[in-house]
Amino acid sequence: MKQLRTLTHAIALASLMSAASFSVHADEVFIGGTAIEDNVVTQVLAVDAANHRVTVEGPNGSKIPIQLSDQAKNLHNLKVGDQVNVDVTRSVAAVLNTEVGGAPGASQETAVARATKDNPNPGGEAYRQIKITSKITKIDLDKHQVTLMPPEGKEKVVTVEDPELRARMKNLKVGQTVDVIYTDILKITTKHKS
Repeated sequence: MKQLRTLTHAIALASLMSAASFSVHADEVFIGGTAIEDNVVTQVLAVDAANHRVTVEGPNGSKIPIQLSDQAKNLHNLKVGDQVNVDVTRSVAAVLNTEVGGAPGASQETAVARATKDNPNPGGEAYRQIKITSKITKIDLDKHQVTLMPPEGKEKVVTVEDPELRARMKNLKVGQTVDVIYTDILKITTKHKS
């Protein structure tokens, strides 16, 4: 897997991440999805626990300061030289709701899990899941196109490239909805320098 362009990008995701659960119900059909994983390993260069700041080593030896919230309770356990492992997983799933009559919309769910008393090293996981619901307004089987009305109100035409999905297009109905679910997971673990 490709590594993130910069560690700064990975850390910036931390402020965007949150947690949610995703399940497909009986009246929903999974259309497709993708997932990308990235991993960055770095080390702590400085810790300012009083001000909730940590500086880590970036690409080419650069220094990247990270401002943490006051919820970072175990910073006193983090030491210069400790290893920081950042795992980022991004996934996109598309799901067709087989019921007719849904409406466009958007929702977001979030959560954060932190270090436990059994593992006092700073770290944790953050999750974010965004669901965008678009309504099918037109189906053109000859052109393999579906017209969708997303929440922002401007119709978008999608050309179906996958031969398997093209074969299933005849089962679509105007008024059904398609959910595109974006899930981001950020996991940070630390390990004391040996």
